Amino acid sequence: MIHPSYVDLMNVVNKEVEEGEQPVINSRYSVVMATAKRARQIIAGDEPMVRVKDKQKPLSIAVDEMNQAQLRILTDEEKEALLEENEEAQVTKEAAEENE
Repeated sequence: MIHPSYVDLMNVVNKEVEEGEQPVINSRYSVVMATAKRARQIIAGDEPMVRVKDKQKPLSIAVDEMNQAQLRILTDEEKEALLEENEEAQVTKEAAEENE
């Protein structure tokens, strides 16, 4: 991968981080893992969030999504909050089904 570079992708992901705060990602490994995970989702049938060129491979699509700020890497706190939200929604759904 030549364009965009890892540094460019890291800057896109960390652009909303204020000065003095910990960056969302600080290694190329995080970029590789996030784009590989998204590429697997695309292979499994998820729709691309960006315009796709002819014969573009899933990894290239994932890199384009990250470069256009469509793909977001969550912090640990955001992941925990999302899990809690999903668990609460599941409990609410199950309670509603029992009341029917």
